[in-house]
Amino acid sequence: MAKTILITGATSGFGLAIAHKFAERGNTICITGRRLERLEALKTELEKTEGVRAIISCFDIRNRQEVEQAVAEIKKQIDRIDILVNNAGLASGLSTIQDGDVDDWEAMIDTNVKGLLYITRQVAPMMIEQRSGHIFNIGSTAGKQVYKNGNVYCATKFAVEALNQAMRIDLLPYSIKVTAINPGMAETEFSLVRFKGDEERAKNVYTGFQALKAEDIADIVYYCAGLPAHVCINDLTVTCTSQANSSNTIKDADKP
Repeated sequence: MAKTILITGATSGFGLAIAHKFAERGNTICITGRRLERLEALKTELEKTEGVRAIISCFDIRNRQEVEQAVAEIKKQIDRIDILVNNAGLASGLSTIQDGDVDDWEAMIDTNVKGLLYITRQVAPMMIEQRSGHIFNIGSTAGKQVYKNGNVYCATKFAVEALNQAMRIDLLPYSIKVTAINPGMAETEFSLVRFKGDEERAKNVYTGFQALKAEDIADIVYYCAGLPAHVCINDLTVTCTSQANSSNTIKDADKP
């Protein structure tokens, strides 16, 4: 049966791949993000190639009023949300705590933690009323183990880890599933954003081994969403074969 899925940060990376994956299976897709041109292009593509209904909503996940207004408008167009993918997130900068840029810190905290809370606060009551739903929180291996110079980014992902567990407890009486997907190194726009457009530095992060692709994570989310009603994967950590955890990766040239 077709479902309605709302994806934050749907204009690139995991969010974009997840939108395509669910659209291919005939689901209604609510795609959100800050880049209107990309949202409009994605809506046209999904509706043309997959024949599904795609709803776009352009807002800044860090702005609570914008989130509230956006979800209110979405509710006028659909009567339920079956799946929420809290994907919007970023890393900004890479430095020691004593040299950190406070603006970078605030961008990460406001997006990765507060933004996730803002959208969940608006969608969770809909799911409670439905007595069904599935929330996916895209975390990171950085929420399992801190790495050098990752301080505040890791802290935000540890917060997502805690929130995922808390949501699972709070929403348990309403048959709402909550799943954390914690990817390791994945070749998306992640490093390009972290290094503020430095393409060469971003590319070097993934040289010498095969990193995860956005489509890998989309496949996993789709699998988890399709499990029987009585089955919930609470927490899943995913890395490429060349990565053991957030700070241990081996390049192909260094393998024995």
